[in-house]
Amino acid sequence: MIYTPKYIKFLFTTIVVLVLQVLTPLSSFSQITPPKPKAKPNPNLNLEELEGEAQDTLEKDLVIIDHADIAIGIIGEGRQLFKEVRQVEMRQGETYMYCDSAFLYDNNNVRAWGNVIIQQGDSVNIFSDSLFYNGFEKKADFYSEVVLESKQQKLFTDKLNYDLNTKIASYYEGATLTNDTTHLTSKIGYYYVGDNMAFFKDSVVVVDPQFELKSDTLKFDTKEKIAYFLGPTLISQNQGKIYCEDGFYDTKNKVAEFKKNAQYQKGEEKAWADLMTYDGNKKETTLTGNARFIDGSKQAKADVIRYEEGKEITNLEGNAFYKDEKQEIRSERIRYDKKNEVYSTKGRSRMSDPPQMLEADKIDFDGKTGFAVGDVIWRDTAQNVSISHCDSVIYVEGEDFLKAMGGRPLMTILMDDDTLFLASDTLISFKQNPADSVRTLLAYPDVRLFKSDLQAVCDSLVYSEMDSIFKFYDDPIIWADTSQFSADTIHIQLVEKKVNRIYMYRNSFMINSPDEVYFNQIKGKNNIVFFEDDEVRRMKVDGNAESIYFALDDDQKYIGSNKTVASRMLLYFGNNQVDNIKFYTQPKAKFTPMKKAGGGDQKLDGFNWDTSRRPMTLEDLFFEKNKSEVKTETTPPPNDKTKLEIKPEEKPGTKPKSGLKTTKQ
Repeated sequence: MIYTPKYIKFLFTTIVVLVLQVLTPLSSFSQITPPKPKAKPNPNLNLEELEGEAQDTLEKDLVIIDHADIAIGIIGEGRQLFKEVRQVEMRQGETYMYCDSAFLYDNNNVRAWGNVIIQQGDSVNIFSDSLFYNGFEKKADFYSEVVLESKQQKLFTDKLNYDLNTKIASYYEGATLTNDTTHLTSKIGYYYVGDNMAFFKDSVVVVDPQFELKSDTLKFDTKEKIAYFLGPTLISQNQGKIYCEDGFYDTKNKVAEFKKNAQYQKGEEKAWADLMTYDGNKKETTLTGNARFIDGSKQAKADVIRYEEGKEITNLEGNAFYKDEKQEIRSERIRYDKKNEVYSTKGRSRMSDPPQMLEADKIDFDGKTGFAVGDVIWRDTAQNVSISHCDSVIYVEGEDFLKAMGGRPLMTILMDDDTLFLASDTLISFKQNPADSVRTLLAYPDVRLFKSDLQAVCDSLVYSEMDSIFKFYDDPIIWADTSQFSADTIHIQLVEKKVNRIYMYRNSFMINSPDEVYFNQIKGKNNIVFFEDDEVRRMKVDGNAESIYFALDDDQKYIGSNKTVASRMLLYFGNNQVDNIKFYTQPKAKFTPMKKAGGGDQKLDGFNWDTSRRPMTLEDLFFEKNKSEVKTETTPPPNDKTKLEIKPEEKPGTKPKSGLKTTKQ
């Protein structure tokens, strides 16, 4: 039989109408449960309560279809299959499901397609293109364009597993979580919706307006917006990078903590520490434990390093160390202002600016002028010069100016096998030309100098490395072995760090006494003393020259005194004793035998043998000597034969032997 198209269309329409008439009653029920075996009645049971509990359990555990525009149901052997189309609405307890079409089978399992939506309470919404839902275990697998919404968080993926019992969402093929302006992606993740906590693993990336993060493993508190680092993590922020393997970042409060191999890098800046913390509100970074920081040629180490980003101030605390191209600083604490190039220290501090070094309990530096306080020590290793025992020091960088004061500043100068010590109330050291190494020293008042073979005192002193001359002013006295030199002004010239000459200007007076009983004296306007091998060899006296010398015979016994007056004298010494004297311009001489040599005429005007001021030890540079232990001689010596061996007076008509050569010129 041949059917026309019109007939076929009519036949199909009739069949559809008949099917709809048959299925209309099915749309009014949700699900038909298979019959259960009858149980024996229990007389102790409350049937009404059991019926209510059974009804509640049934509604919580079963997936119920509330609405479907069109539904097809098939029942067989206790198994039901539904196909719903056109906006299906289902529920299980407080969970609601919506989709374009779905299959419900095995009494409680659902497969859904098209605009799938699951709502769990008022906190979780999940959208996808398709779904498999196990109603017995209350677990759902979402596929294609999956979106999970929980409060302000949204999770995007193509495949998501969600446990409605525990409210845990998991994925294994990549997803993105958004929280306001923060976006987090990873290959594997677990989202604990009820606890507002998410775990991410493998290729984790967090993008935020303030930073970008890459990690191996990460935990994220979606409510507090805190990221916890559970593996190798790299954070990029403001052109800087931070690496760690443990810690957290509170994105809401801008507070972070980085641990386990923590490192930081920004341009030439690098930092390491056991623990790094960051406060974005204060813009302050703290490095704790084995903290190190490098910025080009600048290096810093400490137990703790604190950096104030806005002010560009770095605080180093505990075993602090700082180094740049100019200097090196060690202290208990260091504060460095990078913007103004100002630093300060607390605790015992050491600043090295080769060849110079400075130590103190506290150092402040404002970029040009420094101030050191507390047991200050300064050294110049190139010149073998140091200053110590002072309370404070002021120094000016560039000008190489240094002023030591407080206490008794002590300058130490190494001189071959000997050392020269010089102390005063104030010491000033500077370079007239900072380009060279020539240094000038000023010392005042109460200047005291000690060397094994030379001692001196005065009120003020000037020393220049240009000519290696010490200039003593205001009542100076110099002692060398058994000799004493005094004048209004005295200059000591060094050659190869040894005394070469002593210049005595105005009222010069030299006294020599091996026994401090009889005194050889040389007086004049100006004297020049010549040294060789640290001993006096010659003395030149110019102007109003006078001398008294006690002569010895061959047995080294006193025989008398020679008193001479001349315009000039030239004296020659051997073994610190006068060997020969040359007199110039009408000299006058007088020899007095020892029996008559005890009078006051054996002292020249201005005679003052003073050992009370002579430093005999290093301690004498700092403290006043005990007056009972020193001797000042301004009166004639006693005529004590028990202390002296005096040669008997020669017979008349014989010439005494003086042991001293004299020459008139």
